[in-house]
This record gives sequence, C-alpha cells and structure tokens, in this order.
Amino acid sequence: MTEQASAALKRYGNFINGCWQDACGGGYVTLTNPSDGTDLALIARGRADDIELAVTAARDALSGIWGQMTATERGRILHKTSQAVLQEIDLLAKLEAQDVGKPLTQARADVVALARYLEFYGAAADKVHGETLPYQNGFTVLTVYEPHGVTGHIIPWNYPMQILGRSLGAALAMGNAAVVKPAEEACLTILEFARIAHQAGLPAGALNVVTGLGAEAGAALSSHPQINHVSFTGSSRTGEAVQAAAAKNAVPVTLELGGKSPQILFADADIERALPFLVNAGLQNAGQTCSASSRILVQNEVYEQVVAGMAAHYAALKMGPAEADLNLGPVVSERQKSIVESYLQLAEKDGLQIAAQGTIIAGAPQHGAYIRPTLFRDVPPEHALAQEEIFGPIQVIMPFKDEAEAVALANSTPYGLVCGVWTSDGARQFRMAHAVQAGQVFINNYGAGGGVELPFGGVKRSGHGREKGFEALYGFATLKTISVYHG
Repeated sequence: MTEQASAALKRYGNFINGCWQDACGGGYVTLTNPSDGTDLALIARGRADDIELAVTAARDALSGIWGQMTATERGRILHKTSQAVLQEIDLLAKLEAQDVGKPLTQARADVVALARYLEFYGAAADKVHGETLPYQNGFTVLTVYEPHGVTGHIIPWNYPMQILGRSLGAALAMGNAAVVKPAEEACLTILEFARIAHQAGLPAGALNVVTGLGAEAGAALSSHPQINHVSFTGSSRTGEAVQAAAAKNAVPVTLELGGKSPQILFADADIERALPFLVNAGLQNAGQTCSASSRILVQNEVYEQVVAGMAAHYAALKMGPAEADLNLGPVVSERQKSIVESYLQLAEKDGLQIAAQGTIIAGAPQHGAYIRPTLFRDVPPEHALAQEEIFGPIQVIMPFKDEAEAVALANSTPYGLVCGVWTSDGARQFRMAHAVQAGQVFINNYGAGGGVELPFGGVKRSGHGREKGFEALYGFATLKTISVYHG
C-alpha cells in the first residue's frame, strides 16, 4: 500500500477510558475488504502497554462511578445503548458487511441481534437473586452474586456484533468492567459500538477496546494478572493458549471453540420443511459459523431424495460481494480462502463426489475471497471433511442405517456444540436429544432464530461455560456465601 493510499484510509485508535488513543508503540494494522480485496481502514496495533492502560481504566471504573451504580442503573444504561445501536443500524450494517463480507441483510440482522442482547441483559440486570439457606439454629446464611471485576473478551471475526453482545452484555449487566480485544480481521463495528455506548451513558473505563494482533494484544489480555475472567470465542488451538495463559493467574475462562455440528434426518421427517434448514444453517455467513450444520446425516430410505432436494437448493444459491446482498458473501480473507481451498484440494485428491454447487455471480470482483458453495456426498466418517471444522461454505452428507448408527456418527467428531434432529417420532426425539453429545439440541428446527434467551455453549472440544440466556449472567459473577451468627 502506498503512503498516499494509506493516508486516505480512516484510522481507528484504541478506545480506552472513554476516548480514542493511538497505540503506545505506534503502528497500524490494515483491514481488507474481502469482497474486492481493497484496503478498508487502519486500526491501532495495540500491544501489552495498551492492554495495561485498558485494564487500569477498567479498575478505575470499578472503584468509581460504574462500580457504585445499582443494578437497575446499569440495566437502564444497557437499554439506552440498545436503542442507540438501532439508531445507527445503517452505519453498523454497512461496516459489518464491508469488514466481514457478509450480505447486507445478514449484517442488519446482526445489528438487531446486538441490540436485543443489550435489551435482554439490561432487563435482567436487577433480577439476579441470591438465596437464603436453611442451616443450624442461631445462624442466617445467604448467598449473593458479585461481579468478577475486570473481564477480558476476545471476539472473533465471523460475528463481531453478535458475539460482543452476548458476552459483553452479560458482563456489564453483572457490574464488571471490560477490556475487549476484537479480531484483527474484522473489528470496525466493535470500535463504533464503544463510541455509541459511551455516548449513551456508559461511564468511561467500563468498556475499553484494544485492537491489534492476537499474538500481541490478545496474548497480553489473556495473561494479564489483573484480569478476573476471560471470555474467548475462536479456534480450539487459540482457545488452548488462552486457557493456559489464564490458568497461571487462576482465572476462570469461558470457551466457545466451534464445532462440526450434525443435522440428523430420519425417514419419517418432514423433508420439505427440513431442506431449507439443512442448507441455510450450514452456509450462512459463507459457512463461517461456529454452530454451522456442516454434516448432514440422512437415513438410507430417504438419502437420495434428500441429496436431490439439497442439490436443488444449492443450484439457486448465489455468492457475490456483500453490497449485492445475495445468499452468500465471500469468506473473510485470502488466508481463510486458502484454508478452505486446501480442503477442496484434499477432497479432489481423495476422489470425493460433489453432489451440488452454488454459483459465484458473473462480475464478482477478481480479488474477492470467493469460494463456491459445495456439497459432498457419501463422505467417509473418518475423512477430514467429516471430522474437521472447515469454516467455509462446504457441507458433507452421509447415510446411516438406524438410530444407533446415527448417534455413533453424530458423536464421532471431537466437537459437541449443536445438533439438529428431524423426526416425527416423539419417543425418538427425546432419545436422540439425550444421546447426542452437544450443548444445544434442536428437534425439527435448527437454531431457533438465534435464541438470545437460550443458553449456548459446547462439550468436548467445543469448549465449556455458557453464553446467552440467564445462564450467562452467572458465568460473569462469583457466588459469595455469607453466614451470620446471631444466637
């Protein structure tokens, strides 16, 4: 990038203690628009010194105005911020579409979801109650929930606004002060949100955002000795590093590490109703969704029918630049494109059969990060395409004989985030719900429209802890027991 081109780009500093600040060490990271490969903006290259400033600002907020607020007052600020987010929906949606590459309609839905998280947690802030416990005569024992203190939030690039909302909303509702490190690939909406929240009344220091590289700013945040809780969403490998760093300070960690989620369709299912869910839940956001249904398991009797039905849906899919607002946009970066292409090359080498493909529209920018949506059929369960999280617009479909084989296939990967089950047999619905290893199970649906109220998280290598719903509030609090002897 030339010096002249660099000067024309908007520059974002870190947002610390209610104001914009250049990175302590100077320097910027260039953001790229995945739809056409052009440079989009410059973000501060934060490092350990910037994290130190942010943590100090958060500590000061806890000992100042923010820490003295009642739960009701915190809830009102979150509600006001929710309304302010909706007032800037056009700006936020445009930035999210440009930054991530997702179609504008999906980006607008993410803005609405962010506002809904803030609305939900704002309303819940003063409704987290402790208990009075029966104990020995002469004692009154009670429990209270208190904030951890300073919480660290490492946010991925696939859904910056949504994942910020479900993590930060719960943390602020419980009275924590936060330091957020967004992904270097996509963070503009998080930076703009920091401004919006401050203007809506969130006190200085209650929310601080430090951008930069994961190996620098992210590592400094997860290992900081004055961070009291870490929330991380991202890859298993990075999650392991975050958890190891936090463990040195005996800090609790919420990890959401992705998945290889199946949808299981039995012969007695309503196939026509299921087909859009089978396709859309796997390919939304170009397949870059932790809970994407990248594996479709279908009972033998209806396997060919479902393959044909999915192929018809694939034939109608169109991929193009975010502003074209088609079914799919590009993947987030050239690096991610290369990762997905390596799986396609492996599939070709191993002779896997393509059942269907979508279309990249004519005229899509040459330098955009486009990957043609592809469905592979009859994929062996042990193959990498059936075992590993690809994070791209790739699905596999596999047959099964009976309920036992369906459970075995569903549980055969290292992950356990989400599972969908399609059957009209009521008893089977509950048997499958109990047998599959997943944090969420959807019967005759998938995703429940986002479900802000529904606790979300995984088992096995999909992580631990829960976000969303009321359960997330308890994760961002510590339980204190108080025992009073009064005779």
